[in-house]
Amino acid sequence: MRKKTIEDYVEIIYILQQEKGTVHTNDIASAFHINPASVTEMFQKLSEEEYIFYEKYSGVTLTDKGKKVAMKTKKKHDTLKSFLLLLGLDETIADEDACKIEHNVNKKTIEKIKKFVEFVKLDEGCTLWLDHFTYFEKTGKYIVCTPKDQEKCPIHSKKI
Repeated sequence: MRKKTIEDYVEIIYILQQEKGTVHTNDIASAFHINPASVTEMFQKLSEEEYIFYEKYSGVTLTDKGKKVAMKTKKKHDTLKSFLLLLGLDETIADEDACKIEHNVNKKTIEKIKKFVEFVKLDEGCTLWLDHFTYFEKTGKYIVCTPKDQEKCPIHSKKI
């Protein structure tokens, strides 16, 4: 079974399991916009590979193995989504793209992105460069501005 498929399923099961306990075929079918029969087939495969506990008509819960994969995938997703939101993408696009990227990103890359997001969030009051990036993205104009000369900056002079 493909890694992406496993990660997608156990991640959504993890999220839904936190909300409602046991997860049923229709919950997953609705989330993925697919046929419930396809979900049942996948549940059987995930059960065989010991990612989930599955009883027909009773729903599923994650095994420890499934929970480990789900939590790791969700952390990557959340980190990537936060990063994309920092870049100024809207929430829907950031969420969709994080889902696509999370399956293929190198472990070292995700760790760097995680540290970057943490760094930026630690000092939100001093992210002049992030404001400048947004301005550059919209206008194509690069601005030099330091905390000392903010009153001359076309972006920050309005905020002072």
